[in-house]
Amino acid sequence: MSILNVENLTHGFGDRAIFEDVSFRLLKGEHIGLIGANGEGKSTFMNIITGKLMPDEGKIEWSKNVRVGYLDQHTVLEKGMTIRDVLASAFQFLFEMEQRMNEICDKMGEADEQQLEEYMEELGTIQDLLTMHDFYMIDSKVEEVGKALGLADIGLDRDVTELSGGQRTKVLLAKLLLEKPDILLLDEPTNYLDVEHIEWLKRYLNEYENAFILISHDIPFLNSVINLIYHMDNRQLTRYVGDYDKFQEVYAMKQSQLEAAYNKQQKEMAELRDFVARNKARVATRNMAMSRQKKLDKMDVIELAAERPKPEFNFKEARTPSRYIFQTKDLVIGYDEPLSKPLNLEMERGQKIVLTGANGIGKTTLLKSILGLIKPISGEVMQGDYLEIGYFEQEMSQDISTTCIEEIWQEFPSFTQYEVRSALAKCGLTTKHIESLVKVLSGGEQAKVRLCKLINRNTNILLLDEPTNHLDVDAKAELKRALQAYKGSILMVCHEPDFYEGLATDVWDCTKWTTRVF
Repeated sequence: MSILNVENLTHGFGDRAIFEDVSFRLLKGEHIGLIGANGEGKSTFMNIITGKLMPDEGKIEWSKNVRVGYLDQHTVLEKGMTIRDVLASAFQFLFEMEQRMNEICDKMGEADEQQLEEYMEELGTIQDLLTMHDFYMIDSKVEEVGKALGLADIGLDRDVTELSGGQRTKVLLAKLLLEKPDILLLDEPTNYLDVEHIEWLKRYLNEYENAFILISHDIPFLNSVINLIYHMDNRQLTRYVGDYDKFQEVYAMKQSQLEAAYNKQQKEMAELRDFVARNKARVATRNMAMSRQKKLDKMDVIELAAERPKPEFNFKEARTPSRYIFQTKDLVIGYDEPLSKPLNLEMERGQKIVLTGANGIGKTTLLKSILGLIKPISGEVMQGDYLEIGYFEQEMSQDISTTCIEEIWQEFPSFTQYEVRSALAKCGLTTKHIESLVKVLSGGEQAKVRLCKLINRNTNILLLDEPTNHLDVDAKAELKRALQAYKGSILMVCHEPDFYEGLATDVWDCTKWTTRVF
């Protein structure tokens, strides 16, 4: 049975076409991976099917009474709401039903026989729905999911605006799972999640009976939970049965067949043109030439998609720093309360260290304390000499109102326009992206703009906070290559073992020194 039908969808931003006559069907129980390079329109597609965005053309039709749950990359949580409030809001529709039930009970005293019968029937339906959706167990359900995703340890009465990126993702994910929708739409759910909770989500999705659509660039995770791939490429959406590895195999075969057909047709067209050119002027062969010309005119010409620009990251290296990059003496990190025991850490020149551990234990706080962006609660950080630091933050401000060109120019005012455009193009951004406002770009394209700033600055130590979030497969592979080739030192927060294996010289498990219990 079809849950969602999308027909002849066409959409674009300005003169940049995203979809062209796209059709899509979601069936009951399908577990779909929606894949494609950064900027191909995956999040835009989700926004269109959830009604957040109106398409230029096309029809989107959900089957009746389908409840959709959407985990969005860019959801904003309101100040003053606690984690418990957000989780309980998953049951808003049930509270509304309870209110309707109370209204019916108030009206029953004055109802005639026929109305009474109708009220009794509606009352019975509402009570069945409330029971089916565990309405009378809301508090214990909130506690249970909060515990499973590590939110109980943060404190369910904590204000949501005080949370880290990973903790916010967990809150939204927990709310979504409590809603028990008929279909889940998940946009990069593993961004900011630590390994333990990615495993939990993996188990949950494997046991999930309803349909879901998942956007993810985390290939091992994707492979473990989906059975269908929809590939978004060149304004089209193509269906493949199987996981990502199977898709790659079939896609490569299709591409090589298309290329062979294209080369064969190009050769045939060249021969026909040559024959026409040599024979159209001669009376004896003019008819044959006209016949070949007609064949040429009627040909359905095969076109190869334009080669997508592949990102190229090469970090510029500054002078060699002192032996120690930093040393800490009884450093206690935190904001209002300590997040760590007293830390005596040191990092030597040439080390490439990865920080791992659950969300909220202070990995980002440690990076910011080392940089001097926030004051420690106690203790001190001694930075080495001649440090040229490059810092990649976990998130970009959503209030930003500049174009990509302006963003790079602000950082490098001496660059010519050609140099700015060239720098952005090397990071895999096309001309249309380069001229766009940064805030309308996808998460992956925004990450490439920030990487563009980083690679064009001379550095000898990189502090990277979740640099792989939002990046597509090609960009991730190129970033890993560039970091392996980088001769400076690296201190990086990362939750993808596949990314840092073969790159890190050391892995520091931050759970060993945190004061939080997870």
